[in-house]
Amino acid sequence: MKPIKALVAAALGTALAGFGYATFAQHQHATPAAGTEGRQPASHEGRAAAPDGRVLVKFPDALRVHTMSNMRDHMLALSQIVDALAQERFDEAGKIAEKRLGMTSLIAHGASEAAKYMPKGMQDAGTAMHHGASRFALALQETSITSDLKPALAALSQTTQACVACHAGYRLQ
Repeated sequence: MKPIKALVAAALGTALAGFGYATFAQHQHATPAAGTEGRQPASHEGRAAAPDGRVLVKFPDALRVHTMSNMRDHMLALSQIVDALAQERFDEAGKIAEKRLGMTSLIAHGASEAAKYMPKGMQDAGTAMHHGASRFALALQETSITSDLKPALAALSQTTQACVACHAGYRLQ
């Protein structure tokens, strides 16, 4: 069995590669895969593109600040989850995933208010991320019983793929 840290690193690398991004070991900064530069998301609904090709999404200033803070907390939660996984604290990782990223986190994030300003594709990516995080939390409950981390890492990969897709396609303004 591979060490848990290697499995986690492989899963995160797969998540990024699935959306055409190189792993950090290959490049210091994520870069689009060949042929994807400037490609617009399927659902840009007539919105202007940023100079980097992403769809600009206008939020009221206070909601933009709140949403950006939520996304930074998502990154912190992912870091804490990976740390818990590396220490084989699967129940703790699952609790973080559900509380901070999963479906139960939507009220705390003010998701219904933010969704009013999002194009459908952005809403879909956010919903996919929150559903994926809840599936990941459930998979971690199984892992704590079976010690088989692979299904949980697959669920984590799907969760982070939703993050990558949203950030690749949209930019808050």
